[in-house]
Amino acid sequence: MSYKHVTVSNSLQLQLSVHSVQLRAFEPKLQAIERMRAKPKRKFSDDLLAALRDSRGLRIRAGTGQHRFVGIWVVVVKDRAVVRSWSVQANGWYRTLLKEPRGTIQVANREIAVRAIRTKSEGLRDAVDRSYLDKYSTASALKYAKDLGRAKSRATTIELVPLSSTR
Repeated sequence: MSYKHVTVSNSLQLQLSVHSVQLRAFEPKLQAIERMRAKPKRKFSDDLLAALRDSRGLRIRAGTGQHRFVGIWVVVVKDRAVVRSWSVQANGWYRTLLKEPRGTIQVANREIAVRAIRTKSEGLRDAVDRSYLDKYSTASALKYAKDLGRAKSRATTIELVPLSSTR
């Protein structure tokens, strides 16, 4: 962070200096908060990441209400489980997760409670585009994989993070 001093009078300069020192005292705390927000602490276990990588998809129940399990495609990028919505339906899983970012996934004969984190990193979104094209490359799937790389679906990129340890 940078701070500017504007000299109007000695007393005002002193006040600005005091506020500047007070703001600098909060800087490490703000940086720590940003780091926590940027990187989720919990990760899927290696065996579950492998199952997600190898599977054709997963089943997800968005929110904690009566939403049903639906099948969606998933990719693993940098050991992060990432999903996107193809249709972005008004009452679909994606919109439900926006309102209530908790849900449950079914993978490898397990049910795992997850938290949904919206992804804004363009670098990660680009890697997710490539992963969808690599993983879902059959003739019948390729059209949808390409669609998942378009702006409408890119904007729905969500990382799924387990709520508790999956080891």
